[in-house]
Amino acid sequence: MWRDHLTQIIVFGVLFLGVSALGFAASRWRRTGSLNHLDEWGLGGRGFGGWITWFLLGGDIYTAYTFVAVPALLFAAGATGFYAVPYTVIVYPLVMFALVRLWSVSYKHGFVTPADFVRKRYESRTLALLVAITGIVATMPYIALQLVGIEAALKTMGLVGDSGFTRHLPILIAFAILAAYTYSSGLRAPALIAFVKDSLIYLVIIVAVIYLPFKLGGWGGIFDAAAAKFEASAAPGDGILLNANNQLNYVTLALGSALALFLYPHTATGILASRDRGVVKRNMAALPAYSLALGLIALLGYAAIAAGTKPVLGDNNTIVPALFDGLFPAWFAGVAFAAIGIGALVPAAIMSIAAANLFTRNIWVEFLDKGASPAREARVSKITSLLVKFGALLFVVGISPQFAIDLQLIGGVIILQTLPSVGIGLYTRWFHKGALIAGWAAGMGAGLWMLYLVPNAATKHEHFGGSAIALSKLGFDSPRTLYVGFLAVAVNLAVATAGTLILRAAKVSDGGDGTAPADYTADRSAPEREVSRYTEAAV
Repeated sequence: MWRDHLTQIIVFGVLFLGVSALGFAASRWRRTGSLNHLDEWGLGGRGFGGWITWFLLGGDIYTAYTFVAVPALLFAAGATGFYAVPYTVIVYPLVMFALVRLWSVSYKHGFVTPADFVRKRYESRTLALLVAITGIVATMPYIALQLVGIEAALKTMGLVGDSGFTRHLPILIAFAILAAYTYSSGLRAPALIAFVKDSLIYLVIIVAVIYLPFKLGGWGGIFDAAAAKFEASAAPGDGILLNANNQLNYVTLALGSALALFLYPHTATGILASRDRGVVKRNMAALPAYSLALGLIALLGYAAIAAGTKPVLGDNNTIVPALFDGLFPAWFAGVAFAAIGIGALVPAAIMSIAAANLFTRNIWVEFLDKGASPAREARVSKITSLLVKFGALLFVVGISPQFAIDLQLIGGVIILQTLPSVGIGLYTRWFHKGALIAGWAAGMGAGLWMLYLVPNAATKHEHFGGSAIALSKLGFDSPRTLYVGFLAVAVNLAVATAGTLILRAAKVSDGGDGTAPADYTADRSAPEREVSRYTEAAV
């Protein structure tokens, strides 16, 4: 009952409403022009320095996925959940130079989205449209994951039932709050709130990793309890060590997730909001520090096993809130719940802004309203950000994955199909644009088909139950599993490569390239910059 959690509710409410107010106040924070312009509303004026970018990217990348979904996976499935740690370790050196190139070419040409880059690089409206649609669709389940994180905290405090209208009431509340302050303040709102969000999370984690081992008999006792639980489990693949059947999935999941992370439009938005190339480089070098916190947060799943914590209403996503509710003073549990809720608001805001920018620049302006003024662009983007959140609600209501983390992994399968055109396109123009379109179609079709084949053991649904497919589903006599996204992007690349060779041999026209080699090393200190109607100051 909620009356038993009154202290937590008060602490949570005060902090949650406080940062929401901060989101509205952010509309005037570091503003250099009118918010009726995508550069100001959607990219914060392209002027964020090192510290702001650090907190913005940290708030963008380390989300409710970190604080709710990863520990829940460790609690229920064991060592497989640790894939999130190596993937966030390898991603930064993997993408550092690619993101610097993306920032430079975007600065030079005034790009707001990855699809803007594809439009100019390949001079293809169709390919840019596909990249934009892919980014929007892939972002929706990721936003849904953030809303599930808020729901988990409120459910633990007794504010949510397990059926009926109250089942999704917190998501509706989150929708209203996000809609209001992102519409009002744009990217500045999550950038400012990120300072509070990261501070709360670091506070909670530092206290937890000191207090929990003391309370539960040390880390040795925690691991022993987790091992005993999984040894008694009949579920294949569970354990504190990987086995022969899930090792391949672990490797492909870590690598696939690393490749997908900075293809998401919201992470690209954080990069493009940076002031110069140096800010991007420094943040890519420093962001792995967050991976240490991620590893400690993941261990909360094992701590919950040692503490005998039970999920609220049978929902594994509540395991971390339930752990804090059971072992910590009420007031500190309220702080932890607020950290989860705020940790979900920040990335959800950035994601909805990024998806809205994609629609505005690469669908609305490109195909429906070519003469749109900067003010009209900003207005369309604001409205679209509301619709994107509504789409995320449909994901939560319509798809019931076994773990909340599957919402992010399903989105990863989708966004990985932009790797050839965006990620590889930053380095080479070798691929034929027609072959890239064919590769996208093949990879997307294969990915969705494989996701359809994955059952959900928890809800007994036959389809879309996760992102790990058994090789037996593909006709192989093997119980091993692989990450669907890895297989789908392999199909994409194979078709794009073969198609390029065929089209080049047939001498099919490939259009041109609207970028130049020097564009990929441009910096703010350079004297020249292409000025377009998208980068002119709004009146």
